[in-house]
Amino acid sequence: MGNELRGLPYENHIDANGRRRHSGHGAAQLRNPCCQGFTDMTYCVAMLLDTGLVFLSDSLTSAGVDQISTFRKTTVFQNPGERVLVLQSAGNLAVTQAVTSLLHEQIDSAESTANLMTCPNLFEAARLVGTALREVHRRDAAALKEFGVEFNASLILGGQIRGEEPRLFSLYAAGNFIEATRETTYFQIGESKYGKPILDRVVRRSSSLSEAAKCALVSMDSTIRSNLAVGTPLDLVIVQRDHMAVGRHANIDGDNDYFRTLRRLWGEALRDAFAELPEPVWLRTIVPAPAEAVASGSHDAGPVMPGIRRQPGPDRR
Repeated sequence: MGNELRGLPYENHIDANGRRRHSGHGAAQLRNPCCQGFTDMTYCVAMLLDTGLVFLSDSLTSAGVDQISTFRKTTVFQNPGERVLVLQSAGNLAVTQAVTSLLHEQIDSAESTANLMTCPNLFEAARLVGTALREVHRRDAAALKEFGVEFNASLILGGQIRGEEPRLFSLYAAGNFIEATRETTYFQIGESKYGKPILDRVVRRSSSLSEAAKCALVSMDSTIRSNLAVGTPLDLVIVQRDHMAVGRHANIDGDNDYFRTLRRLWGEALRDAFAELPEPVWLRTIVPAPAEAVASGSHDAGPVMPGIRRQPGPDRR
């Protein structure tokens, strides 16, 4: 990825001792009481590869066209050499922050026996996240409904715990989840439709971490171009297989040289590829309009393309 992607301190980072550390402006944002009204129209993508995992998320959150704020949507839990877990979130910001806070409390609590830093495998970790989602739903769903607010949350959890393979899960608002299989290369949450085509065409389990990161950034560029509620800064996290630690964490803002170059070159390459595509055969020959249409002086008269029947126009007499 080059030196253009600069690693910065993790937001919501859990260290080897289970201690939580907030860094940067994200810590202050978490204390903002206005966040309860924000709807998180975000985009997150995570890829499971033979060589590890790649996670990318944006950080814009919207409560309307005049209320756009920045909130981190990627949380890292790790005990280097033993486990690394990455959690991405989308949906109602108050709900997803409550889930993350419950997971932090479980780690910080001396009485807690089951938490993300002690669970034996990633399946159990996904169950813990699902249980936290259901707990927030039990506590808040009825009150939210009274105010016309939807209980909306989706999460991605992935990583590796020593003794097992890297794994990736997608969790729904009900707390249930699915796991990526050999045929499943990636999961998306949030505003996923714009960035999906490039992932389907390019990413394979055999892709390198660098290729997958590049593809994720192109996917994010497509989403940013088509949805104003998604934007920089971006969080890119790369986990190399069997290292049980974050190999690279980059914060990518709108002025990042690599991302700006990638966006420009990708746009140019698309336009060049489009220009090279052959024209449809049936557009090469223009068939004159029927004589009766010309004789009648109809304003609908004009060239007719092969294979296309002209529909009768309104009577303009």
